Amino acid sequence: MPAYLDAAHQHGITALQRTWTARTDWPTWLLLLGTYAGWFGLIHYGPRLGSGVTLVLLVPLITLWMSLQHELLHGHPTRLPWVNKLLGYAPFALWYPYTLYRDGHLLHHRDAELTRPRRDPESRYVDQSAWASSGGLARRLHWLNKTLCGRLLVGPALALASLLVAEATRLRQGVVQAWLMWLCHGVCVLALLAFVHSQGGIGVLGYVTASLLALALSMVRSYYEHRPAQSPEQRSVINEAGWPWRWLFLNLNLHLVHHDLPGLPWYYLPRVYRQRREDWLRRSGHFLVHGYGELFRRHGLRPIDSPLHPWH
Repeated sequence: MPAYLDAAHQHGITALQRTWTARTDWPTWLLLLGTYAGWFGLIHYGPRLGSGVTLVLLVPLITLWMSLQHELLHGHPTRLPWVNKLLGYAPFALWYPYTLYRDGHLLHHRDAELTRPRRDPESRYVDQSAWASSGGLARRLHWLNKTLCGRLLVGPALALASLLVAEATRLRQGVVQAWLMWLCHGVCVLALLAFVHSQGGIGVLGYVTASLLALALSMVRSYYEHRPAQSPEQRSVINEAGWPWRWLFLNLNLHLVHHDLPGLPWYYLPRVYRQRREDWLRRSGHFLVHGYGELFRRHGLRPIDSPLHPWH
């Protein structure tokens, strides 16, 4: 439990973690069951629904699946990492193997390194040396990626290009873990796409399109989750988003609360935040956003900050 929390707040959080709901984690189990059932239902009944309807429904479902994978790697719904890995290994989102996402994201939780290029695996900033060696096109893409509409357009391509470069390097170096991970992931992806093709609904190309759109949609959440700040606790946002976004992202819009209490399940984040809202805002340095609509209005076409990290 973080030391800055007073005794009453610590007691309240401990009490939540001891409830039957938290101990059984039934909301996460129920959501897992519903997501699996929803996915198989959409693929199986795709021919009846039509490819357009199936695509529209698959995009938020795959986005929700990525949020669920995040919950699994943080120790839910079981305390056994290998069980959670089995539950979350299905490559519904296609691009990132579960273990790669898990290992990189847990490194991201070193709050002292948040936003630092090359140190934070999920940093959206470029350091001085990389910026100096960048060409004009690369710099323009980085600036475009700092607008929310630009992030939706080029964010997935930039992320996948970075993934390709990093993982190709590991494969060329003969890293056994990388080879095993990608071989296993590749087999699972081929099996998934074969099943999609066999059902005769959305088709492989349609499914790949849905997955790319879901990746773009997930980037709405990560667009302004972190900012450079001297104090690590002031680097994570509190976004008071509306309910559709909260459900889609499993309350990760309350990002500082999650970073401070990474083991707290998704369904308790809003309660813990509401109980001490002013305390959380002070801790964040009032790094507050009033919903994703505010980001679209203010920064749909205007960069939110510089892609160049101010200190590195």
